[in-house]
Amino acid sequence: MSAVTGLDDLESLATARLAPGAAEYIRRGSDDNRTRSANLAAWARWALVPHVLRDVADVHPATTVLGAAVRAPVLVAPTAMQQLACPDAEEATARGAARARTLMIVSMAASRSVEAVAAAAPDASRWAQMYLLRDRGRTRALAERARDAGYRAIVASVDGAAVPVDRRSATPAPPGLPFPNLASPGETHADLLAALADFDPTVTADDLALFRDWTGLPVVVKGVLRADDARACIAAGAAGLAVSNHGGRLVDGCVATGDVLPEIADAVGDDAEVYVDGGIRSGVDVLRALALGARAVLIGRPVVWGLAIDGEDGVAAVLDLLMRDLTRAMRFCGARDLDAITRDLLAPTGR
Repeated sequence: MSAVTGLDDLESLATARLAPGAAEYIRRGSDDNRTRSANLAAWARWALVPHVLRDVADVHPATTVLGAAVRAPVLVAPTAMQQLACPDAEEATARGAARARTLMIVSMAASRSVEAVAAAAPDASRWAQMYLLRDRGRTRALAERARDAGYRAIVASVDGAAVPVDRRSATPAPPGLPFPNLASPGETHADLLAALADFDPTVTADDLALFRDWTGLPVVVKGVLRADDARACIAAGAAGLAVSNHGGRLVDGCVATGDVLPEIADAVGDDAEVYVDGGIRSGVDVLRALALGARAVLIGRPVVWGLAIDGEDGVAAVLDLLMRDLTRAMRFCGARDLDAITRDLLAPTGR
């Protein structure tokens, strides 16, 4: 990782270390990858319009997310099956995120239990991502386990349960790969395809309150791409919203997250915190997202690439690179802190 000065090198370096099936699973979007490509292109449609003659000797990117302090608004997105990238899986990611002094969101389909990930970095902040299952009792049990392990929020994903896909060809789960958070009580392994079939496609905004009722934790709704849906989530009690199209992995031709972020952020106002993922590859991209209304960004594939390259050290290096690059972009734009990152720092490029 020491030779990597930007994220452009990471995918090829990681691919060289990964099994072909794992590399393809991490890389791919849906169908022709149009949405994945659109996510990347959306940020480039905004050019920086920097201030000059501002005192930027000291730049402070620190913030909070739902009250948890982080070194910079760069969080770890929930990504499944991290044992495909590294034997230490999510435990290594948790330690790397803790070293970077940021927050990790742990996937329901993680290779390690919510308890094991918490134990790997006991003093760090973390949230638990999950879907509502048809079996509400199993969902409640996992949510309560996360609460008891010290997780500070539940991230309710709402963008995938109703999408019928060929899970068998899309999800390379080698024999023996554990899914402890999806397993039945008393077991450590689960049949992933059977677990995915239990995702409930009938969920509505009225169901979101279940997570808060079960755990007392704030709820972040992940997968929002419309302002009206954002308002419905807030009306249902959501404390945060993640603008996300699942990394372009579900249905091709979907709107890019960077294109819809401003409208959603404006509709939400101060009623909830807004986060965004999808195609963020530099500190300039992070600054663009903040200027368009996000409180923080969620980083998925680059973190897993770092994990594949150098385990815990690779995760920490990727996050540190993005945070340092954000600080550099802030200094260039004359922004001493995050409050100074306003929409007038951007201009559309017309592309």
